[in-house]
Amino acid sequence: MMTSSPESLASASKGAPLAGVRVLDLTRLLPGPLGAMHLADLGADVIKIEDTGAGDYASPSVRALVNRNKRAIRIDLKHAQGVATLLRLCREADVLVEGFRPGVMQRLGVGYEAVAAVNPRIVYCSISGFGQTGPLCDTPGHDLNYAALAGVADQIGNAAGPALSNLPVADLLGGTMTAVAGILAALFDAARSGRGRHVDIAMADGVLAHAVLPLAGLHQHGSVPPIGHSALTGALACYGYYRTADGRQLAVGALEPKFWNDLCRLLERPDLAPLHRSGDAATEERLRAELAAIFGARPLAHWRGLFHDGTGCVTPVLRIDETLAHPHFRARGMRVAADAAAPPQLGCPIKMTGFEPAVARPAPRAGEHTDEILRQAGLDASAVAALRAAGAID
Repeated sequence: MMTSSPESLASASKGAPLAGVRVLDLTRLLPGPLGAMHLADLGADVIKIEDTGAGDYASPSVRALVNRNKRAIRIDLKHAQGVATLLRLCREADVLVEGFRPGVMQRLGVGYEAVAAVNPRIVYCSISGFGQTGPLCDTPGHDLNYAALAGVADQIGNAAGPALSNLPVADLLGGTMTAVAGILAALFDAARSGRGRHVDIAMADGVLAHAVLPLAGLHQHGSVPPIGHSALTGALACYGYYRTADGRQLAVGALEPKFWNDLCRLLERPDLAPLHRSGDAATEERLRAELAAIFGARPLAHWRGLFHDGTGCVTPVLRIDETLAHPHFRARGMRVAADAAAPPQLGCPIKMTGFEPAVARPAPRAGEHTDEILRQAGLDASAVAALRAAGAID
C-alpha cells in the first residue's frame, strides 16, 4: 500500500497518476535528479536528501531546472543517527533512488539489503556509469565516456569525426529515462506482490540498448558504417543541416520521395528530383553543394516562410529561447514557470488524460523542509532538535 501525505493527497485531487507514492531522492547533478523530478511532476511526493556538507553540487541554474516539485532535507549519513533517520524515512517510502559509486551505500549502512530489511516493498534504484556488476563497475566516467564505450559516440557526428553534445545522451537517455522506466515497472509489481526490487541502472547499458541503427548496419553489411557514411550521418544530401545567408541553419529531412518532391517543387528545382538518394557518393556531393548554394543565398526568415508548414520536412534550427517561445511548444505546455517572475522551465513531456502537470513548488533550498519531513515521520520537535544538536541533520 502506498503512502499518503499532504503532498500526495493534494496531487490525488488533481488526478495525478503517482499520487500517494513517496520517493527518497539521494541523487546529485543531472540524471537522477531529473528522473526523480519526472516522478514528482507526475504526482509523487519526492524528498530530496542531501548530505550536510557540499550536498548536491550542481550549478544553481541546473539545480533549479531538475528539482522542482520536491521537498528537501539534509542528513549526515556518516553519522549513526543520520543513518537511523534515513532508515526511518525508508519505512514509509515507496522508492529510493541513489547515484553513488557501487558499494558506497552499503558502506554507509543503507544499501539495498539494509533498506529492504525495514521495508520489503521498497523499490531501490541505483544509477551509475557502468552498473553494480561487471569489470567496469568501479570505473569513473562522464557522459562521453559511457557513449564512447557503448559504441554510440562513434555514430554521433559527421565525416569530420565524433561530435560533442550539450544534451548528454548517455546521462539522460541511458540514465534518467531508463531509471524512470525501471522504477515504474518495479513499482507496478510491488503494488501487486508487496515485494520491492533493486533496480540496477547503468548509463552505459541504457545508451547501448538504444543503438539499434548501428547494430542494424552491422547485421546488414557485416560492419558498422563509418560516421559520415550512413544515411543519418551525412551520406545523403537530402538529410542534413544547411547554412543560411545570415549564418543560421536549416534542418532538411527529406528522406522519403514525397517529401523530396515537395522540397524540389518549393525550390522551383524539378531538375533535382531525379537525384534523390542516388546511391552514388559523387552525385550526393554534387547535390549537397547545389543545396548549400540555394539555402545559403537567403536568410533563415525566408526559408521559414517558404517551409512554414514543414513541407518537405524542412525546419529551422532554433535556439532554446526561440523554442520556448514557439506557439507549438507553448500550446503543448513545454514552457512552464513557478510564477510570472520566475525564469521559464521545461515542461513535463508526458501528457495523459485527466491530469495536468504543474509547477507546484520551485526547486527547494538544501534542507528547506527538514523539520516538516521529520515531523511527518513521527519525530517531535525535541527529537528533531536532538538530531540537529548531534550533527545528524542540518
